[in-house]
Amino acid sequence: MTGPRDQFKPADHPNDHFLLTTVVGSYPKPKWHDRARELFEDEDADFGEDEWGESKDDASRLITHEHERAGLDVICDGEMRRNEMVEYFAHRIDGYEFNGRVKVWGHNYFDKPSVADEVEYGEQWLVEEFEFTDEVAERPVKVPITGPYTLANWSFNEVYDSEEQLAYELADLVNEEIEALVEAGARYIQIDEPALATTPDDHAIVGECLERIVDEIPDDVRLGLHVCYGDYSRIYPEILDYPVHEYDLELANGDYDQLDVFKEHEFTKDFAMGVLDAHTAEVESVEEIKENIKKGLEVVPPERLTVSPDCGVKLLPREVAYGKMENMVQAAREIEEELDAGEIDVVASGAEAHADD
Repeated sequence: MTGPRDQFKPADHPNDHFLLTTVVGSYPKPKWHDRARELFEDEDADFGEDEWGESKDDASRLITHEHERAGLDVICDGEMRRNEMVEYFAHRIDGYEFNGRVKVWGHNYFDKPSVADEVEYGEQWLVEEFEFTDEVAERPVKVPITGPYTLANWSFNEVYDSEEQLAYELADLVNEEIEALVEAGARYIQIDEPALATTPDDHAIVGECLERIVDEIPDDVRLGLHVCYGDYSRIYPEILDYPVHEYDLELANGDYDQLDVFKEHEFTKDFAMGVLDAHTAEVESVEEIKENIKKGLEVVPPERLTVSPDCGVKLLPREVAYGKMENMVQAAREIEEELDAGEIDVVASGAEAHADD
């Protein structure tokens, strides 16, 4: 499955080679936007739907332009309208209900939803978000959407005979939402499945979910799968059979310890490799990021390499997140220049690359 990648190369791109640069999804929210949410949720505050809507629009516009200012080829609005990757969708899926927060680790709590009735597609989830971002953006927009396996795995199942059955039902709903997004003009959709590499032997379930998700989705729509943390040897090379164009994987945080997993079998799809650690509040230098990018060239040739952070960066200070994005783009452009000049020798079509001394 060859991905429709060239549509995201800017017409005025300065280099012959093109390393697509993008983000995974979440981005730090402006402090005033967090305060606006608090006011909206305070029954005693004079802050209603109109004021909250204005805050969401302003934050989305601001972060969209911030991504463009950093030079990213494909952007999003940093998920300014979302509060959490499962809870946000559960509120919009008929059949889910909430019964209080549960502790996940340390002092962190998660409003874990319960499936209390058969799940059904009611209101659209992300179409208005995409349409707004696409309207204010000058660059292509990517839409991250939480996948059905994670939606099922991170919920209490009180209805279906198995988590697998629930995941398949949710996959049909995700397909319906993606069809609506495509109808609205979306051409780059990322399915987030962070639960995938943490549960042994469930890659077959995710594969069936993806088959349902992509049913009747046009070929010119780029589909990515984002997986962060876990043991990738549990899912590779089996995931290469998934009907997606691109795999977005967290590797920088583990100091690329798992990179060799993807060299044992030829990586036949596009590789969106994390070159920024989303867990450290330090801005990596351009030179450090360039060395990370070269690690990706050990797995795939440049025309199949996408450069991104490990994961969403919403927990970082905003100025740090921006600095990381800006340096990442600069590093990618410098690697392109070196590729154009023949200073980086790509040894094999999908196996190895190294910089000349």
